[in-house]
Amino acid sequence: MKSFVTGASAVSSSCGTDRYCVEYKQLTEQEIALLTSAGCKAEDWSLVRTTAPETLKYIRNVRFSGDVRFGRFDASFTLPGGLSKHSGLRNVTLHNVTVGDNSLVENVTDYVANYDIGHNCYIENVDLLYTDGRSRFGNGVEVAVLNETGGREVQIYDRLSAQTAYILAMYRHQPEVTAALNRMIGEYAASVESERGTIGNGVKIRNTKVIHSVRIGDFANISGTSRLRNGSINSNESAPVRIGHGVIADDFIICSGSKVEDNTTLTRCFVGQCCILGHGYSASDSLFFSNCQGENGEACAIFAGPFTVTHHKSTLLIAGMFSFMNAGSGSNQSNHMYKLGPIHQGILERGAKTASDSYILWPSRVGAFSLVMGRHVTHSDTTNLPFSYLIEQQNTTYLVPGVNLRSVGTVRDAQKWPRRDARKDPDRLDCINYNLLSPFTIQKMIKGIKLLHNLQYSSGELSDVYSYHSTKIRNSSLRNGIRFYQTAITKFLGNSIIKKLENFPAGASDEQLRAALKPSVSEGSGHWVDLSGMIAPQGVVEDLLSKVASGEVRSISQVHDAFAEMHRHYYEYEWTWAYDQYSDFFGVDMETITKADVVSIVKQWKEVVIGLDRQLYEDARKEFDLAAMTGFGADGTKEVKEQDFEQVRGVFESNSFVTAVLDHIRSKEALGDELLRRLG
Repeated sequence: MKSFVTGASAVSSSCGTDRYCVEYKQLTEQEIALLTSAGCKAEDWSLVRTTAPETLKYIRNVRFSGDVRFGRFDASFTLPGGLSKHSGLRNVTLHNVTVGDNSLVENVTDYVANYDIGHNCYIENVDLLYTDGRSRFGNGVEVAVLNETGGREVQIYDRLSAQTAYILAMYRHQPEVTAALNRMIGEYAASVESERGTIGNGVKIRNTKVIHSVRIGDFANISGTSRLRNGSINSNESAPVRIGHGVIADDFIICSGSKVEDNTTLTRCFVGQCCILGHGYSASDSLFFSNCQGENGEACAIFAGPFTVTHHKSTLLIAGMFSFMNAGSGSNQSNHMYKLGPIHQGILERGAKTASDSYILWPSRVGAFSLVMGRHVTHSDTTNLPFSYLIEQQNTTYLVPGVNLRSVGTVRDAQKWPRRDARKDPDRLDCINYNLLSPFTIQKMIKGIKLLHNLQYSSGELSDVYSYHSTKIRNSSLRNGIRFYQTAITKFLGNSIIKKLENFPAGASDEQLRAALKPSVSEGSGHWVDLSGMIAPQGVVEDLLSKVASGEVRSISQVHDAFAEMHRHYYEYEWTWAYDQYSDFFGVDMETITKADVVSIVKQWKEVVIGLDRQLYEDARKEFDLAAMTGFGADGTKEVKEQDFEQVRGVFESNSFVTAVLDHIRSKEALGDELLRRLG
């Protein structure tokens, strides 16, 4: 207990339980009379205290109950349209409440109870705002992702990352790890437990019905909301949160920079940083991580990794894991085969997309950067055939391996994701790797080539159609798939060695070359995994998990820091992995590699990179041919159609993506030539 003395009115203030370690003065008889004449009442005036008796004139029609403290009221708020309102307390019942300086609390229909309200807050036209009993404000709530009946529950908390959630949901084969993580999260949840809710500085709450046991961060904007119960809104000045009209949220956490608006309904959900949910979106038992968008449709028990996007009213995402995903209109999945209940789940690996009216019957797994078109009910698994098309023809799933590598849409997606990362909060929770080609996808292509060759061998090179995991692959598609994967592997390994030698001096010896190519770290060899946005060697991940299980890593913040450190070392790990691949793919022993070997690799790299870019160039041209102009120039001739198209879409040669492809061809050609010159 600390004592503050200024003038004649000395009182005590506790810095432990009071949000603001400031001096609160008891009211004098004259000050009580002033408040009483302004329509105020108190059960015990001795429990009503202020820091600035001179601003009591801005308090009217207030009923005080329990311990109530408030600051000074000097400032005014200017509302849209120019209306000005002075800070103060008007037409409200306050029970065990602290109000900071220059805040306005006005027209609360029922009451405000057990809340600490910050400075410069604007709270108006609220029905009920209270905390009842001890609350953890959404921390520790179990979300039944992927399996509606349970078994993969994830405890949410304020700083949950996609990586931690991935381990909790998908590593149930290591119960000692998940138990340790759940214990850590439980400890964090217990640390924030309180009988008092908090509202940060600069918060605006207007025209809202009920807020029950919700912790609200700085500069949050809550307007027209229907109900918020048992949750945390982790807003801050650099990345405010907006909760809009008609929103109902129960047992939730919403992270910085996110917007939840327009009659969205959330039940047991975690909403990560800079997500947008609106237009009547409905979600239950779901996790949304950085930069997800959900509008109009519905989600149930989904694990939505970074950049999972769904915009359409007829779209249902259920019991699936996604990331870097765009769901076409009418996309749907089933997790219930009317036998043992809704127990099935599925995975669309990073970058996979669904076309309009697509359907997948879980369980199923779709390889990275693949496109799903039509209805698929045969439980296929294409994880080792990434960048593919899954097409339904006459109730049969046809697989076209690797074809998405030459799609202009795939490259455009890879370019747009970094630009659309809207996170302004310097404290970023999720580690996100945007690379299209990485050890994660290249290892699958290496397996894919072997797989396709084995299909050729077992069924014969002249077979019209090959069968693989409940899918069909046409002969031409199989041969093209091998070629596409070889091209991508050459591109990746060429990129890696050029990057590694970017500072290699001209005229250096073969011995110096080998020394320059030696990996700087031993970690990175072997299998790689995608932890919902972060790509890492499985060995490094397992090392962390063993420390979690043994107790060497004791807190959830240490787990978060370990993932961040793993993410920072990605390129060092990547080179260690790539170093091991040159022998098998190029037939080059890295222990005896020469400059002539590197020259050969770079020449092959130049050929495939420029060739792939030219395919992308031609794919983009299709968007500008005469068929694409259908619907333009509705009332004119062919010339009018072309002119109308040009005004709306521009011309092919000046399209930003087309010019970027041409620039990429030139820059890569120059990059390869420059290294070849240094190598002599």
